[in-house]
Amino acid sequence: MPLVWDVPVHDSTRVRDARVAAEHAAAEAGLDADRTAAVSLVATELATNLVKHAQGGQLLVELVHAPFPADAREPVRLVQIAAIDHGPGIGDVPAALSDGFSTARSLGAGLGTCRRVADDFTVHSAPGRGTVAVARIGAAARGAGPSVTHELRAGGVNVPFGRAETSGDAWTWVRAGDRATLMMADGLGHGPQAARASTAAVEALHGCAQLTPAECLRHLDTALRGTRGAAVAVAQVDSGAGLLRFAGIGNIGARLREGDAWRHLLSRPGIVGVHRPGTLREDRLPWTADRTLVLHSDGLPSRWTPPAGTELLSADPAVVAAVTLRDAGSAARPVRDDTAVAVLAPTPRDRG
Repeated sequence: MPLVWDVPVHDSTRVRDARVAAEHAAAEAGLDADRTAAVSLVATELATNLVKHAQGGQLLVELVHAPFPADAREPVRLVQIAAIDHGPGIGDVPAALSDGFSTARSLGAGLGTCRRVADDFTVHSAPGRGTVAVARIGAAARGAGPSVTHELRAGGVNVPFGRAETSGDAWTWVRAGDRATLMMADGLGHGPQAARASTAAVEALHGCAQLTPAECLRHLDTALRGTRGAAVAVAQVDSGAGLLRFAGIGNIGARLREGDAWRHLLSRPGIVGVHRPGTLREDRLPWTADRTLVLHSDGLPSRWTPPAGTELLSADPAVVAAVTLRDAGSAARPVRDDTAVAVLAPTPRDRG
C-alpha cells in the first residue's frame, strides 16, 4: 500500500519526528545501516532547515519506484523525502548546494552533503514563495551501479488525508522499449480500503506495460474487481513515435503543457473495478520536447495554477509535483481527501 509519512515541522521538537519517519521508511524499503543513516541525515537536515529558515513547513516521506524503472515486475523502491515550505526562499541556490555552506545551528552538513549522499537531490526556490527540496535514497549509494538514462522521466508526491500513514491515492510508471506509461489511481474514499484498490491498480499496471491506455484500463478493471474500485487515468508516451495516448475513468485531473499553453485531458465517468464504460475514448496527441503532463487526484483543488518557468519545468518531476501541490493549497483551504500529483516530462538533453 502507498506508505507516506506527512510530518508538519513548525518547531524543533518535530525534527526528531521527521528523522523517525524517515528511518521507518528506510526499514520498509529494506535499506542497510549505511543507507538508513543517509536517509536519517537528509531528513534531519531538511527538517532543521524548515524550522530555522522558513518558519516551518511540511516534510513528506514516502516509498516510490526508482525514477528510471527497469522493465521488471518488482520495481526498485526508494525512500523519497520532500521538504515543502512557504518561506522567504533561498537567494542563491547554487551557493546553498556548495560544499562548506551550512545552515545556521544545523548539523553543519548543509544541503551540499544532502546532495552528495542522496541518489537524487534537487532544490527549487522562488523568493517570497518558498522552497521545495526532494531527495531519493535507495539500497546502493549513487555511482555503485550502472547509470540508466531514458528520454522520459516521472515523479510525484502523495499526501494522505489526516496525516494517516496509508494513502488511498497511488501513482506509478513503467517502461517497455520506447513507451513510458504513467498511471494515477484514486481509491474510492480514503483509508485502508481505498489504499487496497489503488495498490491493486499499481500492481496490475506492471503487467500491462505493452498495452495501450484503453487496453490497460480494461485490464485494471478486472484486477480491481472485489475492491471498492478507483478512479484511474493512464497516459502513455511513445518517444520514438512522438505520440501521447491518454485514457481515464473517474475523477482524475490531467493537464498537458503544449508550448506556453495547458490543455485539459478528459476522463470518462465511471469507477474502475465497479462500473467501467462500455467504450473508452483514447486521446492521441503529439509529444515533443516542450510537453509536460500533470496527473492529479481530486484532493487537489479544481482551480490550481499550472507550474510555469523554464527552470521549474526542467527540474525533477517530483519537484514540479511538490510545487504544484504547495501552490494549490493554503491554511485556509485544508485538504479534505488524499492528494497525489504525478508529472511526466522529457529528460533535459544535458541530463540524458
